[in-house]
Amino acid sequence: MNDRRNFLKMSALGGAAGLVTACGQGSENADAQTGMSAGRFDHLQDMIAGIDPISVEEHISRIEKAQTFMARKGFEAIYMEATSNLWYYTGMRWGQSERMAAAIIPREGEVKYICPMFEVERLRERIIVGDDVRGWEEHESPYELVVAMLNDMGVRSGKLSIGEMTRFFLVDGIRKEAPYLELVSADPITAECRIVKSARELELMQHASDITIAAYKETVKHIEPGMRGSDISALSRQAHAALGVSGSLGTMIGVVSSSPHGSIVEPVLEDGMIVLMDGGCNVHNYASDISRTFVFGQHTGEQEEVWNLEKKAQAAGFAAAQLGAPQENVDIAARKVITDAGYGPGYKTPGLPHRTGHGIGLDMHEWGNAVLGNKRPLEPGMCFSIEPTVAIPGKFGVRLEDCCYMTESGPNWFSNPSVAIDDPFGDN
Repeated sequence: MNDRRNFLKMSALGGAAGLVTACGQGSENADAQTGMSAGRFDHLQDMIAGIDPISVEEHISRIEKAQTFMARKGFEAIYMEATSNLWYYTGMRWGQSERMAAAIIPREGEVKYICPMFEVERLRERIIVGDDVRGWEEHESPYELVVAMLNDMGVRSGKLSIGEMTRFFLVDGIRKEAPYLELVSADPITAECRIVKSARELELMQHASDITIAAYKETVKHIEPGMRGSDISALSRQAHAALGVSGSLGTMIGVVSSSPHGSIVEPVLEDGMIVLMDGGCNVHNYASDISRTFVFGQHTGEQEEVWNLEKKAQAAGFAAAQLGAPQENVDIAARKVITDAGYGPGYKTPGLPHRTGHGIGLDMHEWGNAVLGNKRPLEPGMCFSIEPTVAIPGKFGVRLEDCCYMTESGPNWFSNPSVAIDDPFGDN
């Protein structure tokens, strides 16, 4: 047991000397500070090589499914600007700016695109589904062009559904140009399509989780006294990059770990401090999200007691994730473990100050929250995190986060949960 309890300290002592002097200064240039350590990840292999993205055929099938939902719900079309919805259906990524760039999926027919005229050819290079691109000149109204496109699709009345992340000024411009259309949320289509993942989506999310676990293992080997959270996060970015992806692990040390999303304060790492790390990466746009909490060096009895309570709460949430059960049961079960131990009640701290979990897929946070009030029955293909933090203001916090996906026989983990406070990676 002592070997396990000292694994972090021993691996740190085996790290390269000299990094400490470059860290722990609170600099915003943590990446530059740890740049000298990039070579320590050179032995890692690219874990994304040979992994194929979502096929064109699957993107087309998603559009067809959306059109089926539109017909069923009485929607005429979906308007989507450059968000994850755009990629989900069309397989195309595009950056947001003050200039409109969007796609419209009609209830029947092909997807059509709109962008500034000077961007038309660049957009065409990225299209894998459809081929109708229309541009507007700088002095022209893109909203008039949207209306013209809708007219060509036969949409002159009824409901135009808007992707939920579309910015207000775009919605307002369309509404003013086409007051005869009823602008409604596209959630009944987009959320319904995306909340249940395909087998290929689950594979990509599994790859993302595997890579993040590998990045965790490599990062913690190089944690040293005197570092701050930003220094450790910088190392994690280097580890992810060496594994072939863009990813990072936000790191909260000591008392800062009692705030679920950290603080601008960055304590210097010392022996006996809690280290809470949280983050992930994307593989062909699909996300991972994993949290690990451990103690640098020797832990106290109180730290272990709270850690064990957190593990028990996470296990209770997983056990409650049964097919057909409302998703809120995950939150109810995990929270009960924590409140039964004398914390809370509700969202009060010391205790669990937030929902037990969130949906995950293309976005690290999306539909399918494990929260009180979510009565949606769990079904195969739904994916979500289970992360019931125990936060003790003024002391420390413990969060263990792993994501799971529902199968025909119940929930499966993407990453295996931690085993003990001195064994954060368990069987991974």
